[in-house]
Amino acid sequence: MKHKTLLITGGAGFIGSNFIVYLLENFQDISIVNLDKLTYAGELSNLTEIAKNSRYQFVEGDICNRVLVEKLFEKHEFNGLIHFAAESHVDNSIKKPDAFIETNVFGTFNLLDTAKKNWMNGPNQFKPGCENNRFLHISTDEVYGTLGETGLFTESTPYAPNSPYSASKASSDFIVRSYFHTYGMNVVTTNCSNNYGPKQHNEKLIPTIIRKAIAGEDIPIYGDGKNIRDWLYVLDHCKGIYLAYQTGKAGETYNIGGKNERNNLEIAHTICKTLDEIKPKDTTYKEQITFVSDRPGHDFRYAIDASKIESNLGWKADENFESGIKKTINWYLDKYKN
Repeated sequence: MKHKTLLITGGAGFIGSNFIVYLLENFQDISIVNLDKLTYAGELSNLTEIAKNSRYQFVEGDICNRVLVEKLFEKHEFNGLIHFAAESHVDNSIKKPDAFIETNVFGTFNLLDTAKKNWMNGPNQFKPGCENNRFLHISTDEVYGTLGETGLFTESTPYAPNSPYSASKASSDFIVRSYFHTYGMNVVTTNCSNNYGPKQHNEKLIPTIIRKAIAGEDIPIYGDGKNIRDWLYVLDHCKGIYLAYQTGKAGETYNIGGKNERNNLEIAHTICKTLDEIKPKDTTYKEQITFVSDRPGHDFRYAIDASKIESNLGWKADENFESGIKKTINWYLDKYKN
């Protein structure tokens, strides 16, 4: 089997780090160069398992730096690029949207255009040996906007982003699409539902609930807690991404979801109940739940129809929410040494 060298962007973040560890531990024919700016969301400690792996190299840098990206392509002759790097926190996008436009829109264009110039001589003309080189773009279900109480997002759902974050991701999705239709570039896009699991940044909902609970602090829940998300265990997502990279059809989009719809209050109650069982105290953790003012542009419900990747590529989630959340809680308890 031919050895492949992949450029992974944003590989020190939550999903990217889980993905790199998954690849290096399961596929011996792959080497990885991890390009990450190490913003607040990226931590090299997420990669301690493989930091000394001879098939792994870390490069600190910005995907918006065209000179750096071009030098990496010249040095490594990448066979593929899997693009995780993004500003992704909705609250931050409301306060400082310019960083999201810069990284998510211009950064994605920068990577795409450099890959095209290195892999292609012209529209639909691949350089010798680059015929199977692929650019896989990681996106989000938030580009579709919000759902009512029924229905699911499919790959044909019209885009309707409602925050600067989701608008910037939608823009990047369209740029990726244009490089397929205009140049014939080998691209695939995946849109995922909310991820959870080990190594997620502390600011996100599930780590916040766990952290606040075990610290004895108020557990903040936006609004009335009725906002609904479809939750996907991060390792299941990683498996779906690589399956789409290996066997997906060029130019296609694949939605990856966990079929685990829960509202935010249900998430908090499930975590509190699990903590009551595995780390009991005198009172129930549920008493720490408090409600805080909702944020602007807070979508009511996201839920993904993953039937396309299931039927076309044979993917399925291994974890349900109950099994995944127990693994997640135990990981965070170990992290905080509780």
